[in-house]
Amino acid sequence: MAGVTTAVRVLIVDDDPLVRAGLTMMLDGAHGIAVVAAAADGDEVPSAIDAHAPDVVLMDLRMPRVDGITAIHRLRRRRNPPQVIVLTTFDADDDVLLALRAGAGGFLLKDTPPHQIVDAVHRVAAGDPILSPKITRRLMDRAAAEAGAYERARNALAALSPRERDVVLAVAQGRTNAEISAELFMSVGTVKAHITHILVKLDLTNRTQIALLAHDAGLA
Repeated sequence: MAGVTTAVRVLIVDDDPLVRAGLTMMLDGAHGIAVVAAAADGDEVPSAIDAHAPDVVLMDLRMPRVDGITAIHRLRRRRNPPQVIVLTTFDADDDVLLALRAGAGGFLLKDTPPHQIVDAVHRVAAGDPILSPKITRRLMDRAAAEAGAYERARNALAALSPRERDVVLAVAQGRTNAEISAELFMSVGTVKAHITHILVKLDLTNRTQIALLAHDAGLA
């Protein structure tokens, strides 16, 4: 019939029964959404998908048997899998990145206003990835910081001689002065002199900072 749209079918996965009940009450039967099932752990997701064919899964991260990241990985291996929105209390950057790399189409915090969760369900169902503004800002800041650290490290190391850069790489690999001496065919005294010059040139205070600089530059 013209003008009639099919509701977005949603599966809620969360080990907290109050959260499952609250989300069901908030979403089911309104705003073009139908909550077709709820699961208490990631290990229940495959059977719930087989039984109810949801379009979107609202997935918690921390669950006792199978966590959300693992559940997403398993789900994405299925043929024509539903879209996933992570809905969690935890907003650690690593969690966000792991979820997105696993194949989540959205990442929201549980304090997200109801109308934004509704909007996210519709957008992700339509293939439009979504992140909460807070998460987006932090990931942008992290990417900028990482890019800046890389450029600063590369520029700093460019001021060194080729031999000094060899010493930096060896330090970053955890070599002792004696091992560097043997590897680079120079005396231990020369190794120590190179390290002293490197510290002065780069305005560093110890070998650990040399190793971190090499890591930021992508050398270790």
